[in-house]
Parts: sequence; C-alpha cells; structure tokens
Amino acid sequence: MVDKISFTVSEDHVGERLDKFLVSKMPDFSRSEIQKFDVLVNGVSSKFSSRLRLGDEVDVFVIARKTDIASENISKDFDLDILYEDDDIIVVNKPRGIVMYPSAGNKTGTLVQNVLAHTTLSSLGGETRPGVVHRLDKDTSGVMVFAKSDAAFRGLVKIFSAHDLTRKYIAFVWGVPNWDSADITGNIARSSRNRQKMTMVKTGGKPAHTQVTVSDVWNRAGVSEFRCTLLTGRTHQIRVHLSAHGFPVLCDPIYGRSANRLASVKNPELLDFLKTHTGQMLHAEVLDFVHPVTGQQMHFKARLPEDMLELRDILDEVG
Repeated sequence: MVDKISFTVSEDHVGERLDKFLVSKMPDFSRSEIQKFDVLVNGVSSKFSSRLRLGDEVDVFVIARKTDIASENISKDFDLDILYEDDDIIVVNKPRGIVMYPSAGNKTGTLVQNVLAHTTLSSLGGETRPGVVHRLDKDTSGVMVFAKSDAAFRGLVKIFSAHDLTRKYIAFVWGVPNWDSADITGNIARSSRNRQKMTMVKTGGKPAHTQVTVSDVWNRAGVSEFRCTLLTGRTHQIRVHLSAHGFPVLCDPIYGRSANRLASVKNPELLDFLKTHTGQMLHAEVLDFVHPVTGQQMHFKARLPEDMLELRDILDEVG
C-alpha cells in the first residue's frame, strides 16, 4: 500500500535541499527511509539534492510497512490511561519512566507495545514506531496521541510539522523569577561535546520558542512551578531553554545541575525527594488539535502524576 503526503514550500524553506526539507517535515522518518520514497516536485520526479523554490508542491509517496515488533513482544506491561479513542486516533496519558518504542536498550515494556496490545496502529510511522507522530522523553509524563489509521497519521504529521496545535507543560524548576511571564527564544542544536545533549547555539541549529508563565513559587525552597507552552517542538526544548536561562527542571539528570542546588535545601523531606527521585519534574498537561479525519476540535488534559503531586505537597509545607 502506498500513501501520498503533500507539502507546500514556504519562505522558511526556500533554497533548502529537498531531502533536508523532507526530514524537517517528516520527523518520524529517517533520512535513509525518506530517500526510499518516490518524491515529486510540481509533479516531476526530483533529485534529493535539488533546491526548493517558494510555492513548490512536494508529493511524497510513502510505502506502508508492517511493524517489526514481533507479536510475542506486544505485551501489556502496565495499564494504559486512555483519555480518548476512536477509529483513527488514540490519546493516552504516558507514565514517567516508560520508553516510547523499542530500541537497542529497550526491547520490551515500551508505550507503543502496550498500545498495540490494546489496539492496532498505522504502520506509516515506521518499522518500530507504528502510529507515532510525536514523542515524549522517557521520564516526561503526559498527553500522547497515536494514529490508528493511515489517514490520521498523514493528517497528524502535517499538524505537528506546521505546529498547528497547542502543547502545554507543567515544570517544577529551581529558582524564583522576578517576572510573571517570559518568551524564551533561541536556536537549539545537538551538543558537540555530548551527543546525548542538546544546547542553545548562536548560529546554526533549529529555531525554538517557548512561552513561560509562573504558576506558583516557594521562596523558602527556592523552587517555582512554571506553565510552558511550546510554539516549536525541538528535542528537549523546555529542559534546554529553562536550564539556559537559570531555571533548570528539578530532578533532571542531564540539564538539572542539581548538585549545585541541593546544598541549599534545608528541609529533610524535600532533600530526600530530590536525592532519591528519578526523572525530571516535567509533565505534558494539555494537547489541543483539530482531529485529522473528522475536523473536530479536540482538547485533552492529563492529570499530574503522583510524584509531582507529592512534590507539590512537600513544597507547600516548606513554603
């Protein structure tokens, strides 16, 4: 089965190589996967090295594949928290500590495998990523949408590529700001020193934009609760932006810089939580988008996980 996905080249992508353009528009396919597809530009077969012009119509013919997640590895390792489901999409509240899909170090117990134990997913997402149109880090909890039908997959890819949706997160961070809201912008790229990390860069990288509002502060603890709205969707975006501006997410092992902060924590209960807890205190609370098949406006909100509720209770006691 072959499905067509179409894009129109905007000013932001004028002069860009065709393969680079498609990688940015189809983030759930690798460059090597994309180069196996038939691609037409304005109805004519084009080389992946060709440069794009304003208004070019790009058609990609995606070959549907079967998932390589073996049936014996499709298992129900935890109860799914299903927020919504129909014939085209399924929306779940992802737990913290769960990997999205199988990889070299995580063969079982992934979110995709548990969703597949419940229902079918579109094979357009790739061999190990059926139905996947966006990601959350292993230790970030919250709202996730998967595509069950191929039509939904194609529609959701366009929605996420165009950032035509609302994504709001809750983060508990080190520091108390002297402002109520802020716009954080700055390009993000992979760190040249540590390939597992992302970093803000002055040149190169990809533009990133995060809106931040302060929900609560605990002055004695030196901690705040932020609401973060993503206007772009870069890898580790919130964690990188907040850390770069002096408000790293609590319990973040990569960007949290916790060792420098723990010495100032006097409350034993808070200190014990911060020392023993695994996983950044970041939760994808809200996801709003237009249904890719029915056109209905959809709104989803995932309740805070128990560990973040526990942290909030401790902070309320500390003040």
